[in-house]
Amino acid sequence: MTRGIFIAGNDSTLSRAVEAEVSNRVEQFASALIPNRLLDGMTLTAETRSNNESSSGRIPLDWNPSSPISARTLVMAAENRLERIDEAILVCSPPSIRSRPAKLPFSAVEIMVNDHIKGWLFLIKELSAIFKERGSGILALVYPDINFNSTRDKIVDFLGPSSVASFRALTQGLLSAAHEDSYFTVGFSTSDIGNEAAFASFIFKMIDDSIKRTNGKLHKFGKFNFFK
Repeated sequence: MTRGIFIAGNDSTLSRAVEAEVSNRVEQFASALIPNRLLDGMTLTAETRSNNESSSGRIPLDWNPSSPISARTLVMAAENRLERIDEAILVCSPPSIRSRPAKLPFSAVEIMVNDHIKGWLFLIKELSAIFKERGSGILALVYPDINFNSTRDKIVDFLGPSSVASFRALTQGLLSAAHEDSYFTVGFSTSDIGNEAAFASFIFKMIDDSIKRTNGKLHKFGKFNFFK
């Protein structure tokens, strides 16, 4: 039986690179994207995928991250389509929202918290439950380890870095508890922005070659530490 790989994350260069790498390894995989519900009137850096750009073998699944019921339904749907989830790759690469503090819409704050912070907690709970019951599985948490804001920026992104910081803290907590679980938990971060394809290849090389030796470890990928 082929490996069942499930990917979740927002539509980003990093998520696409991970999907492209997976499509080279299996015929089919399941993928759920966080919907872009942010307002059009903001300075927003976000990418939109067209159907023609979807990775080969991708099975798209619907996901409402703000709903715990949707998280459970999503995991069940992925298992039904794949027969089982062997590897869950969660990619946190949120959009950048630049706004003056006084002009930051309440709705944008609520969306970012629900979709890019709270949603991960719901999904990880459901994935952990099926892995624990089965006694096997791989939970991989992926995020960019970068400074979103430079000192020259006149309009700062408050929400994107906050979402990544939350995901980073969540990853660290899960890695600390990984040795108590019957499945594997690993983290991956990168500071080498613009080299997402190589990072995605690195992720699966580590999963394929050394997952049993690196349970509970955060693997950092960058220009000078490709294989640390």
